[in-house]
Amino acid sequence: MRTRPSPSSAEGASRVSPLDQALGALRRRERSAAEVDRYLAERGVGPDEREDVLETLARTELLDDRRFAELRARSLCERGAGNDLVRHELARAGVASELVDEAIDALPGESERAARVVARRGAGPKTARYLAGKGYSDDVIRTVIADSRDESLG
Repeated sequence: MRTRPSPSSAEGASRVSPLDQALGALRRRERSAAEVDRYLAERGVGPDEREDVLETLARTELLDDRRFAELRARSLCERGAGNDLVRHELARAGVASELVDEAIDALPGESERAARVVARRGAGPKTARYLAGKGYSDDVIRTVIADSRDESLG
């Protein structure tokens, strides 16, 4: 008895159009244009087809780097990320630097976010290391830690 190949086999996957592959990737989460391009390239889609798919997705507003940058920056911020980490993650996703800057500018101030962490965790060296690991700038860390210590003395 002969069985049919499963839809998840390589043969079945190759019959899925590049647009459908991209839509599948976008169903799971918001992605940047560069991420979708890499996703399709990894699946053997040629450059001309990828360009056509990206144009179609952009034209239909299913793919928007500005929206991706804003959503990703906000998500990272809510998880305690500093501006350097947000900048790194968005650049890694292939977002243009001007869109990265706009997304970061739309976030609450980095000092304000760091101060909330310090208020919750205390103004010690462990908190400073934590903030550094979360991508806060050295200047912000020094200032927020010093301000917190001044308040506790006053």
